[in-house]
Amino acid sequence: MAVSARTEITAKYARAFRTASRKAKSQLLDEVVAVTGWCRDNVRRRLGQAVTPRAVRPWSGRPKKFSPEAIGVLERVWAISGGSCGKYLAVAMPHLLEALEAHGELVSGKRRHCREVRGELLAMSAATIDRYLAAAKARGALRGVSPTKPSTLLRTPITIRKAGDELENDPGLFEADTVAHCGPTLKGEFARTVNLADMVTGWVFTTAIRNNARVHIIAAPDRAVATIPFPIAGLDFDNGIEFINHDPVAWAGEREIFFTRSRPYRKSDQATIESKNNHLARRYGFHWRYDTVEASTLLSRLWPLVNNRFNHFTPTKKPTGWATTASGRRKRLYDAPRTPLERLLEAGVLSTGQADQLIGLAKRPTLDLVAATTKPLPDAMTSSR
Repeated sequence: MAVSARTEITAKYARAFRTASRKAKSQLLDEVVAVTGWCRDNVRRRLGQAVTPRAVRPWSGRPKKFSPEAIGVLERVWAISGGSCGKYLAVAMPHLLEALEAHGELVSGKRRHCREVRGELLAMSAATIDRYLAAAKARGALRGVSPTKPSTLLRTPITIRKAGDELENDPGLFEADTVAHCGPTLKGEFARTVNLADMVTGWVFTTAIRNNARVHIIAAPDRAVATIPFPIAGLDFDNGIEFINHDPVAWAGEREIFFTRSRPYRKSDQATIESKNNHLARRYGFHWRYDTVEASTLLSRLWPLVNNRFNHFTPTKKPTGWATTASGRRKRLYDAPRTPLERLLEAGVLSTGQADQLIGLAKRPTLDLVAATTKPLPDAMTSSR
C-alpha cells in the first residue's frame, strides 16, 4: 500500500480517535495497524498529528551576534593579514589591530571602524571568524605550471631527510624551494622566487631572482645569510637540478652549511616549504607571469613586506607529538599558535640588540622597511615581453 493511501486512511480515523474512549481508541489502533501495516506507536503518533497538526515555525536563520560593521572590518583585517584562517587570525587579532591603527589603516570613525567594532573583533572566536568569512573565502584561483626537473647529479652523496625525522630544538635548518612565475607557459625567460622556511620557528625568507642560472641561484642564499637574523645551519631541498649540482654544494661547503634533500616524488618530506609556496608565494605573487624589468622590481619590493607580515604577525602551530583518541585512533598534537618572532625570541639565539631591533621593526613605516630590506636584483632584465 502506498504511503499516500495509508495517510488518507489514518486521517479518516483521526476524528473518531480524538473523541473515543480509551477502550475504543485501542480498537481503532488495532484496525489501523491491520490496514496500514504500521506499528502502534507510529499509528498513534500519526492519528494525534492528523487531529491537531503541529505548527511549524519558519526558520529565520541564526541571529547574528556581531554587527554588519564588525563583519565588514573583519573582512578588511582578514584580507590584510593574507587570508589567515580563524584559528590563526583570532590569536593575531590584537597585534594586527594595534599595528593597523598605528599605521593609519584603521581609523576610528572612518570606514565603519570604531571602539565598539574593535571590541567585537577581539571577542570573536576562531569558529565565528571562519563562519563570517566563508563568503569572502569562496573565490577561485589561477593555476600555474611546475618547472622542476629532477637532477641526477650528486644525489648519492647528499643525505636524504624524511618527513618523520627528528629535528634539533635550535633554529637554523631551512627547507628551501623555488617558485616559477611563468604563468601558463614555460617558454622564454621569467622570474623565480626562492623561498626558505625555518623548521623550528617558521621564520621565512623570500627573494626574487631572474632565472635559475648559477649566479642567481647562488645570490639567493647569499641574501638569506645576510638578512636572516640567526645563523643558517642547514638547507633542505627537493631533487631539482637548480640546487642539486656542484656550485650550490660548493657554496654551502665554504660556509659550513650542510645539505640534505627529500625523497623523490615525496612532497610530504618538505611539507613546511610546500605550504609556504602556496599561501606565501602564490597568494601574494599569484600564478601570473613576471618577465619584465618592472615585474621583477615589483617582486623584489613585495617579498620584504610579505616576510615581515609572516614573521611578525602570522601565528603558526607546530606538532608536538602524538596521542590516542577515545576510539583508539592516532591523532597529531600541536602547540598553541605563535608567531615566528615569538618562537625565535623563546629559542634564545638572539642578542638583546637583535631582539629589540626585530620587535621594533614591525612598528616602522612601510617605506622605511622597504628601503631597509630591499636589495636590487643582479643583472636585471633589460628586455620587456
